[in-house]
Amino acid sequence: MPDRTCNIALVGTKFMGRAHSNAFLKVAKFFDLPLTPIMHTLTARNDEQTKAFAERWGWRNWSTDWKAVVRNPEIDLVDVTTPNNAHAENSIAALEAGKHVACEKPLAHTLDSARQMVEAAKKAKGKTFVWYNYRRCPAVALAHQLCKQGKLGRIYQIRGSYMQDWAGPDTPLMWRFEGEVAGSGALGDLCAHTIDMARFITGDEVSEVSGAVMETVIKERRILASGGGEISGHGAATSEKKGASTVDDIVLFLARMNSGALASFEATRLATGYKNANRLEIHGEKGAIRFVFERMNELDWYDATLPGELQGWSTINVTNGNAGHPYAGAWWPVAHVLGYEHSFINQTADIINMIAGKEPVVPMPDFADAYEVQRVLAAVTESNKNHCPVPVAEVK
Repeated sequence: MPDRTCNIALVGTKFMGRAHSNAFLKVAKFFDLPLTPIMHTLTARNDEQTKAFAERWGWRNWSTDWKAVVRNPEIDLVDVTTPNNAHAENSIAALEAGKHVACEKPLAHTLDSARQMVEAAKKAKGKTFVWYNYRRCPAVALAHQLCKQGKLGRIYQIRGSYMQDWAGPDTPLMWRFEGEVAGSGALGDLCAHTIDMARFITGDEVSEVSGAVMETVIKERRILASGGGEISGHGAATSEKKGASTVDDIVLFLARMNSGALASFEATRLATGYKNANRLEIHGEKGAIRFVFERMNELDWYDATLPGELQGWSTINVTNGNAGHPYAGAWWPVAHVLGYEHSFINQTADIINMIAGKEPVVPMPDFADAYEVQRVLAAVTESNKNHCPVPVAEVK
């Protein structure tokens, strides 16, 4: 076990709080790390819930005073999993206290708040990380490596979609449907992931957004009486009162990349029959890739450089660590498949390594990197509002 430690503070206890706690709990069991991660302190608003969460997940201390926690000189890394409108306040306070900061995506609920976070990071001594965890799926990391090696050649077209169906009319009004808190709906919650995957795999940036359409299909939802599920809210107590849903349920838009490649993106939380279908296709001069998260242990690959009689889609099983697939060597034998939680554990390993001065397996998004996704989100919103193309360079 390493002599040096990394004391972690977690802000928030809901869906992402669980995913991150599991990652901190397991990461040193599977990865050889230069620092031992210590689950030092958990902080959230509700005394009883915070205490119970800390005991269940193995946090040594707990508090409802997040400001005191992020100033604690014993803390090295602050992990922010609060709703989007709290990201800036939590993260900037931690950076000013000299901490490393990991923040959930999207970076913030508004472009202005995201910009403030980037400026704070520039002045801080701590490193920043953003939880675009799909980069840490072995299939996506392999796709990045293939593209970097030139295996796809010139990129012609990108097609991305993220479809879920949990947000029907019976789903109550939680923070994810409140524009002042979330910033956007399917756009920031889902499509941000797909945009980041496209950027990450190709190394290219979105230069222009056009034809954006955003629709709030379910305009009113029943108000939660108290608490409730982080994602669906089904089974949670609701009042008879209804409140306005002020975010998009569905978003579609076209884009042009800096390289000239064309792209289309869509995201929805009303795609009946799809539970978590984060899909990406990239078509190039020499080859193509297909990925869908519901089959996260596979990457579809097409090699257009083979003789015509041998060309066809092949499916790569990316759990084979002996084949050198990114992250897979830390886990199980070939075809002993990985799950959603492993992407967070893989990212945690990279975060700990980077804090110790080592390189990550694949590039890690920091605040400045995640800000580029935020600019695209803002361009989509503007394109939808004004019914016009929006150059991303003009979104600042």
